[in-house]
Amino acid sequence: MAPPGRLYERADTVPAAAPPGPLWHLDARRTCFIGPLTYNAPHQHGAPVFLSGLYEPFGLRIGNGPWRPARTAMIPAGVVHELDIGGNPIGVLYIEPTLEGAHTLAALTASAEEADGALVGRGGEISVMRELWEDAASIDWAGAALDDLLGFGTRRARRAMDPRVARALALLESGTEGAPGVAAACAQVGLSPHHFQHLFTREVGVPYRRYRAWTRMRAAIAAVAAGSNFTHAAHAAGFCDQAHFTHDFRRTFGAPPSWSLQGVRLSGDAARRKAAAHP
Repeated sequence: MAPPGRLYERADTVPAAAPPGPLWHLDARRTCFIGPLTYNAPHQHGAPVFLSGLYEPFGLRIGNGPWRPARTAMIPAGVVHELDIGGNPIGVLYIEPTLEGAHTLAALTASAEEADGALVGRGGEISVMRELWEDAASIDWAGAALDDLLGFGTRRARRAMDPRVARALALLESGTEGAPGVAAACAQVGLSPHHFQHLFTREVGVPYRRYRAWTRMRAAIAAVAAGSNFTHAAHAAGFCDQAHFTHDFRRTFGAPPSWSLQGVRLSGDAARRKAAAHP
């Protein structure tokens, strides 16, 4: 794993041979994709996302604004954006609000300027993402590498979350309440629906329902990456059918599920469950 001092070193060369496939790392705190992409139509996420071009800049468009070149970027939850990566590899890291969300990712975006609600950096390459991509064995150390990277950001962006929102997030993550709806979440934290929705959106960046949909999408992605077909993964995560899952995937990522969920290297909690099921 790259030591902390190397996290921001500039890439030397593009690898001579392509790695075996895109890398997905999913656990309770973050979702990371590293691999080649071409174009992602306008879309928005239920969690803030950090983007890092591994070898060169990528094109980024926020809302209806102009296209901008970026080497790194932080897009808050709920902000519509469009990507043109040109088939090059890119690191995409989503962070859950319990890790202080956009504040942590903003600290990773070096030499950035604000652009329509996002942060866009012309520099600040993240070499640890490049090494995760290039190393075929990186599934064994991806979690530790992301711990180091996010620890760097969190130390510079520490901010307390409202405890009532933190409790609602904990209920979603635990699954003990069956991903409670708005009414059930309000009852658990003792707030009126209006106050709860306002507070949750202020703290997380998107309304409760959108974030709840994001947690369901994460569950479906983990199931597909662990070996389930799209239909079984969709049903297990609470989608009514595969078509509904595919529609929501396009809305969330700007591309169909096939762009990143086939031939992947899987790290994190889903990989451990897959290994346990198929020793």
